[in-house]
Amino acid sequence: MGGLYGVHLGGAFFGESMFHRETDASKVALVSLVDRLRRRNFTLLDTQWTNNHLEQFGVTEIPRDEYLVRLRQAVGKDCRFAE
Repeated sequence: MGGLYGVHLGGAFFGESMFHRETDASKVALVSLVDRLRRRNFTLLDTQWTNNHLEQFGVTEIPRDEYLVRLRQAVGKDCRFAE
């Protein structure tokens, strides 16, 4: 078992925490989350920080000015997390 949780506003999802009881279960949850966000046209996944674990999934740090532009655009979208 594993998972993660967070909050979404518009087309932005802010990851808060990941957890697992079985090896790599949180990785499966993250891949599933990214797939869901893509299918629902989200444009920003904020992981709050970068580390080796997240970088293996393509997480990159961006400059603050660029983040604020992306955040403004994402929050203004009408995206639904659930069907």
